[in-house]
Amino acid sequence: MTALTSPPAARAPERTASDGPTGRRRGARLPFSGWHLLLAPLALLFALPLVWLLLSSVMTNAEINRFPPALWPSGIDLGGYRYVLGNAMFPRWFANSLIVSAVAVTSNLLFGALGGYAFARMRFRGSRTLLVLMLATMAVPFQLTMIPTFLVMKRLGLIDTLGALIVPSLVTPFAVFLLRQFFLSLPRELEEAAWIDGCSRLRVLFTIVLPLSRPALSTVAVLTFLTTWNDLTWPLIAINHDTQYTLQLGLTTFQGQHHTKWSAVMAGNVITVLPVLLAFLGAQKSFIRSITSTGLKG
Repeated sequence: MTALTSPPAARAPERTASDGPTGRRRGARLPFSGWHLLLAPLALLFALPLVWLLLSSVMTNAEINRFPPALWPSGIDLGGYRYVLGNAMFPRWFANSLIVSAVAVTSNLLFGALGGYAFARMRFRGSRTLLVLMLATMAVPFQLTMIPTFLVMKRLGLIDTLGALIVPSLVTPFAVFLLRQFFLSLPRELEEAAWIDGCSRLRVLFTIVLPLSRPALSTVAVLTFLTTWNDLTWPLIAINHDTQYTLQLGLTTFQGQHHTKWSAVMAGNVITVLPVLLAFLGAQKSFIRSITSTGLKG
């Protein structure tokens, strides 16, 4: 009679050298990129001046002038904001900057789209040469063109008016070039189908091409807004009367006249920086998409 043999016991899974004491594999991936460990401290470092600016704007003058300076306000004091908005021309300067920036953004989107589409899709004699000449103007420093620009604005009778700030910024070579590069990345088949249906070039541009170009349009709008809003050199040359000051020019004169009222100066800087910060944060995703999708096609 043969002896009953028990079935062989199941073998335990072998642990590899990479397994920990609980049997889990080592080297599990982080939920974020390893670069964030380096970029996060750098982002905090660059954000410190903005944080200090915001905290100083709600401090009293005694706290700001104290040595060593206070790192945190004892309470929220809005005296600087009340002084700026009540005793200065900041609302007028803010409106002037908003008007100039809004007109510059709108005109650059319109004329930049028209020029960029012409260079991207229309072939005419001298188009390549004209494009190269236009791009070459981007290498000319402003110091060489400000005197001719001033003479042109004076001949037009626009000196000391907002028109002197608007006309030179109606269209920029950068807007035309960036939109041209983005239009080159779009498939021609969509436009050809519209042409077969009888659409004109302008209708194709405004109904098909521009809705697909929102990332590039957002990038042009944000960069134009930042450049126009932060411009100080040209308003300092073209504007003389304080009622026509932009916010940057008005803040410079305000800071020179009220150098002891640091809470008011900091409040004015917060008012100046806030629109720029909101504009960039609002269009950050579109900005990144435009930069990554726009190549250097010829």
